[in-house]
Amino acid sequence: MTNAEIAKNLVQLVGGKDNIKSAQNCMTRCRLELFDFSKSDIEGLKKSEGALGVVEAEGQLQVIYGPGKVNKVTEEVQKLLGDKKIALGEDAVAQTKAKLKEKNNTKFKNILKKLGNVFIPLIPLFVACGLVLAVNNIANVYFGEAYKATNVSQIIGLIGNGVFSVLSVLVGVNAAKEFGSQMPMMGGVLGGILSAPALANITLFGEKLTPGRGGIISVILVVVLSVYIEKICRKFVPEVLDLFITPLVTLTISVLIALFILQPIGGFISDGIGMIVAQTVASDNKIVAIISGAVSGGLFLPLVMTGMHQALTPIHADLIATVGFTVLLPILATAGMAQVGATVAVLKRTKNERLKKTAKNGLVPGVLGIGEPLIYGVTLPLGKPFLGACLGAAIGGAVMAAFNVGAVALGVSGLPLALLIANGKMLQFLLGVLASYIGGYIFTNMLGFEDPVE
Repeated sequence: MTNAEIAKNLVQLVGGKDNIKSAQNCMTRCRLELFDFSKSDIEGLKKSEGALGVVEAEGQLQVIYGPGKVNKVTEEVQKLLGDKKIALGEDAVAQTKAKLKEKNNTKFKNILKKLGNVFIPLIPLFVACGLVLAVNNIANVYFGEAYKATNVSQIIGLIGNGVFSVLSVLVGVNAAKEFGSQMPMMGGVLGGILSAPALANITLFGEKLTPGRGGIISVILVVVLSVYIEKICRKFVPEVLDLFITPLVTLTISVLIALFILQPIGGFISDGIGMIVAQTVASDNKIVAIISGAVSGGLFLPLVMTGMHQALTPIHADLIATVGFTVLLPILATAGMAQVGATVAVLKRTKNERLKKTAKNGLVPGVLGIGEPLIYGVTLPLGKPFLGACLGAAIGGAVMAAFNVGAVALGVSGLPLALLIANGKMLQFLLGVLASYIGGYIFTNMLGFEDPVE
């Protein structure tokens, strides 16, 4: 029997797919959660082809197939479960849901859905850590260097940076699950490698590697690549060797492609962006500066997601050292501010209670300069509001550049950045903030979005 036939037989012996809540696998067992265990033919399962044993444990029916084999059988079972069709004459609610699901089954929407599913489990952590970090940043500015050196500041900062310090690992695990890997921890390992400090000791093509270059997007791309490699391996690697060969080949090839191709390309692009911004955003030509401010503000969110914003940090430092303040920081901060305006527009229009709750929870950190809850929980999964936020940031960035608003130090964003504004231009800064809020709100309303089904 093929693996597909074994899976079909398995489903029949446990009472059909309507009796199965879920099907997952560990290293050797296909673990089934059933609605009614009495419908299972245990003796038939023990005698079925491929089965090495049957165990009832942990509220599950576990069928042992052995390493390698179990991955393929479970995958076929999951295909059968995902293939359920709504029968003619079933209730109208179920039929309506099926039609909506079919309508939304486009490649673009599926990609956005997958991205949303990667980050949704992390939103509570974004909110919690974001609030702690924002409060600590404000305290650092208000109390100065004396507070920064205290254990209290260090411990609070440690808590606030908790999720961000391991974000690439968490995203790697979630992305691997979402894109269909049988080894979700492989995604976490890949995320950890791409952000490992040891990368700074490696030089390729004459350039030192940068830990975290490419950001979260590079992690997701490498994980998607690894899932593809994993699936190819499972087609050709003998089942008895699957446990050893597939992880080894998947990990090695994925890391080499990331280091030799993805990170050098990302580095080249980010360095180019840094040079362009450096030459234009501080230009004496007012028109050039305003246009550069609009472009920099509008593109900053995509830059953050790809990790290319790292190239801008030396520019901040250089501007502060040479002229006493950086005009770039207030411009880039408008990206987070426009997220707030876009989220308010979403709140006003959506009827989805879960989305409302996520948006409300993310607004306070967003105002304080922590934008991840709004990016990954609201605007990016919806698509158009993310674009609306980018366009709103372009308006805010142009206003900041027009007034030549600068910050005397780094480390704070959002409204708290007002404490760092140079040359008494706090009012002009607040005008830029207001322009960003309004811009994000208006553009999101203009673009609209498809309200997700509850």
